[in-house]
Amino acid sequence: MFTSEHHIRVRYAETDQMDVVYHGNYAQFFEVARAEAIRGLGLTYKNLEELGVIMPVVELQMRFLRPAHYDDLLTIRTILRDLPEDHRIEFHHEVHNEEGRMITTGRIVLYFMDSASQSKCLMPDILRQKLQPFFPITNSGS
Repeated sequence: MFTSEHHIRVRYAETDQMDVVYHGNYAQFFEVARAEAIRGLGLTYKNLEELGVIMPVVELQMRFLRPAHYDDLLTIRTILRDLPEDHRIEFHHEVHNEEGRMITTGRIVLYFMDSASQSKCLMPDILRQKLQPFFPITNSGS
């Protein structure tokens, strides 16, 4: 399992009239955390695009457990539970406040797609090589 953490401090502009982080901002928080997780592996989305692979979001689910407020320091945990075997990659996100309480969860599915043909493709080998160490092969036979 691959896990990464990124911290975001809530800006005033990200809150609504109730002093709560506007729900739509969590999609951006998740995107930043995913991009930084990939950067932590030594790659960027730009690198993947240069290889001719794009990664559009095809599913997004969020669950709001507690509010976040202006100036809160949030920890966004990005989790990849399974190494992709086909054209899909599924990220799970957990948002925790400074007290360590989970406040929001998310699940996001992206597709690997060839940018020229706009058709589904497999995960680029370079990304697979970077992720493989987090998913050891277990030999349950023998």
